[in-house]
Formats: sequence, structure tokens, C-alpha cells
Amino acid sequence: MAFDNRRGRDKDGSDLKDQVVYINRVTKVVKGGKNFSFSALVVVGDGKGQVGFGMGKAKEVPSAIAKGIEKAKRAMVKIPLRGATIPHAVVGRHGAGRVMLKPASPGTGVIAGGPVRAILETLGIQDVLTKCIGTQNPHNVVRATMQGLLSLQDARKVAKLRGVPMERVAASKGPTAAMGIRGDGHGPGGEA
Repeated sequence: MAFDNRRGRDKDGSDLKDQVVYINRVTKVVKGGKNFSFSALVVVGDGKGQVGFGMGKAKEVPSAIAKGIEKAKRAMVKIPLRGATIPHAVVGRHGAGRVMLKPASPGTGVIAGGPVRAILETLGIQDVLTKCIGTQNPHNVVRATMQGLLSLQDARKVAKLRGVPMERVAASKGPTAAMGIRGDGHGPGGEA
């Protein structure tokens, strides 16, 4: 599957956006001097709910990026979305890193930094609040974000698993619904 850089689409016709998150130069000292190589962390998404990440290593930066893009394409997964945001709040964990993702109302935008922003923009999310906790290492932040996104569940799937009607699962809509906060005087934060 070859990639056409001019149009940003695969030969099979699917539009894919790629974004380089981090490039690292590695130096190995050998008898004759120093050997330089590069590693690139890349995120690829279609902007419609599919995203993947990959890391490529090579002697040249463009080769490392190309390898990362190929690995990211093979690792693409489908993430459930609710409009332009995520269905509910979630915390992703990997190593020392934690990434908190919260749905936001329309017009908020992507409130995220660096690696998290790259994933969410290539995924197609337009309104979300995030916070990185614990580490700023791009590799761990990307993996924590992906773990959080993979733990998202669609309301229809939850209703089917619980055996209740869809209206009951999605009864209280809004960003605070996933955190158990209801505005009707019941539950946490809604004292009567």
C-alpha cells in the first residue's frame, strides 16, 4: 500500500492525515566515530473515528517518518465518537503517564497539548478537554491517550450489554453525565 504525499491519500482512495509527534536523534559511539540514527513517533488518522500510531527508526529522518507512517496505518483502530466529541470522560494510563479526556460542548475546541492534540486532531475530534498527568514523555503520553480512547464505549453497546433501553443509558446528556453528575438534585454534585 503506497502513500501519495501530494494528495494525502492512499492508493486505495482513503483520505489519511499523518502528523509527526516526536523525532529523536540517537548517537552510538563506535571505534571509528559516531553513528547517528533517528526515530520518529507518528500518528495517522482518517478524521472520521480511526487512528493509529507507529514508531519508525532509520539513518535518515524521512525514512524514519515513512516507516512510522506504515506502522501507524497497520495499527489503526476505530474509536466511538459522539458528534465532534467523545461519549464520556475517561482516564488513560501507561507507565507513569495518565491522560484525562473529558467531552466538551460544541465550540470549545481541542484543549490539549502536543502528543494528545496530534491524536485527537487526526481522529477527527473537535471539542474535548484533556490533561496530561505524571509524565511528559511523548511515547508514554501517546500510549496512555490511545489506551483511554480504546476504553471508550458507545451508548448503544452499553445499553445492549446491560439489557436496558437506549433512552435510559443516554437519559442525561452533556459533558457531566459520564461523571455521574446530574443537574436534577440527585447524585453527586446535584444536592437537593
